[in-house]
Amino acid sequence: MAGKAQSRAIGAQLLAAFEAAGAVEVTPDILQPAEALLDLYGEDIRARAYVTADPLRGELMLRPDFTVPVVQAHMAEGAEPARYAYMGEVFRKQDHRGAARVAEYFQAGYEIFDREDPEAADAEVFALFAGLLKPLDLSATIGDIGLLRAAVAGLETLPARKAALSRHIWRPKRFHKLLQRYAGQAPMPESRAALLEGQGASDAPWIGVRSPEEMAARIETLRADAATAPIPSEDVARLDALFALRCTADRAPAQLADLGIAALAPAIARLERRLAALDAKGIDLTMLAFEASHGRATMEYYDGFVFTFEAADPGFPPVASGGRYDALTRVLGGGREIPAVGGVIRPGLVADLGGLA
Repeated sequence: MAGKAQSRAIGAQLLAAFEAAGAVEVTPDILQPAEALLDLYGEDIRARAYVTADPLRGELMLRPDFTVPVVQAHMAEGAEPARYAYMGEVFRKQDHRGAARVAEYFQAGYEIFDREDPEAADAEVFALFAGLLKPLDLSATIGDIGLLRAAVAGLETLPARKAALSRHIWRPKRFHKLLQRYAGQAPMPESRAALLEGQGASDAPWIGVRSPEEMAARIETLRADAATAPIPSEDVARLDALFALRCTADRAPAQLADLGIAALAPAIARLERRLAALDAKGIDLTMLAFEASHGRATMEYYDGFVFTFEAADPGFPPVASGGRYDALTRVLGGGREIPAVGGVIRPGLVADLGGLA
C-alpha cells in the first residue's frame, strides 16, 4: 500500500495535469460545516463521515469528499465557465466490510461548470482521466442516472409513487421492493394495512412528534395509494430491462430505444451527443462498457453521466470515478442551477498499480 509521500507525489502530478488543462486550484477546508452537507451525501458516505462539534462553529465534519465544498464555493462567488482542480486528503470511517479500505486517503479532482455544452464537458473530464490513467490498463464503465430518472418520471402512476421511486434509485433493494409493491407483486406492509383498516387518524394512539393533522394527511396519502391501480406489469418489465441493460457504449442508444420507453427519448438524445463528443476525443466506443444502472451505489448527488475506472482485481477499489451533478448546484445555489461535471482519482491506488508514466 502506497505511503503518504508517494501518494502526495502522484497527486501533485495529477494536479499539475489538471491545471495544464485549464483548471484553477482550490483548497476547501478540511473541517466542513456538517448540517447541510450530511443531507447531500448518500447513505454510505453519510454513515461513514467523521462528525465533531465546535463551541463556536457548531457541528463539523472531516471532509469526506471535495465536490460539495467546491460547488458551495462556486455557487457563492464563481463565474462560468469555470474549471477547478484540487488535491488533498479525505476522511471516511470504515467497517468490517471494508477491511482493505483506509479511513484517510488522497483525492485529486477536476470539476467543470459550463452552460455552453454539457455533453462536451462530460467528454472532456472522461477523456482527460482516460489519458492520464492509460498506463495502468484500467477498465472504464459509463452510465447515466438521467436515464433511470426519466424512466421513473414517465410512469403512469401517482406523483407520490414516482417521487418515492426516484428517491430510492440509489438504493437498489429498496427501489425494487417498492416497485413490486406498486405493481401489486408484493403485499402491503402489515403496519400500513393495519393503519388503513382503522376508522381514521383520531382512532390511533398518537406516538412521536407528528401532529394529529400531519398523521391524518399521511393516512389520506396512504389511502389514495391503496386505491390506485397497480403499475402495469409491462411497464415493470421495461424498467427491469432498462436497469439490467449492459452493452458496449456504441450500441447503447439503439438498445435503449428498443426498450420502448417513450420517456427515454430526450435522455437518449443527450447520450448520443455525449458519445459523439467522446468519439471526437478519441475514445473507442466499441471498447467502452455501458451499464444503465452504473453509479447507483455511489454518491446520491449524481443525476446524469457517471463513470469509473477500475483495475482487473475485483477486490481493488475504483481508481477513479465521477459524474454529472446539475441538481446539486441547484440545491446549493438556492434554486440557481449550473450544469456541472467532475471526477476524482485516488493517487494512492495509482501508486499501488505502478504509478503514472
